[in-house]
Amino acid sequence: MVQMLSERKTFETQDCTSLSFQESGQGQPLVLVHGWSQSAEQFRYQFDAFSASHRVIAFDQRGHGRSSRPDYGYRVSRLAMDLRELLVGLDLDDVAILGHSMGCSVIWCYLDLFGEDRLTKLILVDQPPCLTINPVWGAQEVADTGALFNPSAAADLCNALNADESGEFSNSLMASMLTSGCPSELRDWMMGCNRQMRRSHAAALMRNHANIDWRDTITRIRLPTLAIGAEASLAPAPCMRWVARQIPGARLEMFGAEEGGSHFMFVENPEKFNRLVLSFLS
Repeated sequence: MVQMLSERKTFETQDCTSLSFQESGQGQPLVLVHGWSQSAEQFRYQFDAFSASHRVIAFDQRGHGRSSRPDYGYRVSRLAMDLRELLVGLDLDDVAILGHSMGCSVIWCYLDLFGEDRLTKLILVDQPPCLTINPVWGAQEVADTGALFNPSAAADLCNALNADESGEFSNSLMASMLTSGCPSELRDWMMGCNRQMRRSHAAALMRNHANIDWRDTITRIRLPTLAIGAEASLAPAPCMRWVARQIPGARLEMFGAEEGGSHFMFVENPEKFNRLVLSFLS
């Protein structure tokens, strides 16, 4: 069921969760899937540029942004089901879909569960195939996956998030995802977007997200794909190169550190980011 909410609309999932979304433009649908503890608001530098040629839908995933905050469902599989229900409910077909960070994992889970149904192009932005290192992996496998944590560090991260009542830990985590040259007002806004999600929910979702290995799904992708990474991102650049190599015909674009090449390159350098995406879509 779709309802209006001020300048936005809401969509209710089958498990009674209200997802807030906005849409604009006409033409081929382009769905924007934000990352962990972020929101659709962070695509504000993309919305107008993309909606000039596409029907753009940007939504807040459950517990994020303006969507409702149930005490259940903080798993990538449930987020993929939410995405599926949204596409079906809005009768979107021939969809180009862009995922940032954990948004890529949501897309990979969608492909794992539902195949290519309703999708036609993928834009995968700066997400390692797996976040947690298996101790038996060699150096090359760690580099390919881009894994950031050993198992105990991943658990420590989630526990610190759950206890982060002041938001100080979350702010430091967000700061690590931006370049040192990011303007302070932009940095503060990004941190505010991050803290919209309840820390207990953020911890629960990260606990699930960090422990999934998507490599066997990535190697089966056959849709036209644009992979975007950044040399100064906390997501190691080699892992996005690995992702692009696994997908036949995939196009790879990397942002240099001097180009605002952080995990949030689409915020720090929207002009280049928008140009690359629109070129791929056309």
